[in-house]
Amino acid sequence: MLRKVMSIEATSSVWETPPVGGQGGNFLNAVVSVQTSLSIEDLRDNVLRLIEARLGRVRTSDPNSPRTIDMDILIYDQQVIEKTLWEFAYICVPLAEIYPDYTHPESGLLIKDIAIHMRHTTPIRLRRDIRIDQKKLP
Repeated sequence: MLRKVMSIEATSSVWETPPVGGQGGNFLNAVVSVQTSLSIEDLRDNVLRLIEARLGRVRTSDPNSPRTIDMDILIYDQQVIEKTLWEFAYICVPLAEIYPDYTHPESGLLIKDIAIHMRHTTPIRLRRDIRIDQKKLP
């Protein structure tokens, strides 16, 4: 669905994590790097939210409720949008696969080094049985 409106440049592996701040089953997490001419608002409101709805996402007042899919913009035009990307393994680890040299603006640490630490200190598991192969995406 993303490919219909933008170019997919890179995809991470799929990582499994327990829910953060909520109940329910484990989550599958991945990061996709795209090239688009859309504004951040158009991308979020007219692409990502529509894809989520089409795939069965029902938004509730609880941002941590179980859901079929959750698509977020982490970085847009080299600016960090999702400030928690440095705090949570489910974001940091897949992102580090695509942008290993991305640098924390305050500490100067590379995201790949932060991700390595998180892989040893948080419950995150690489799912080798699930792949996002951009060449085989519809």
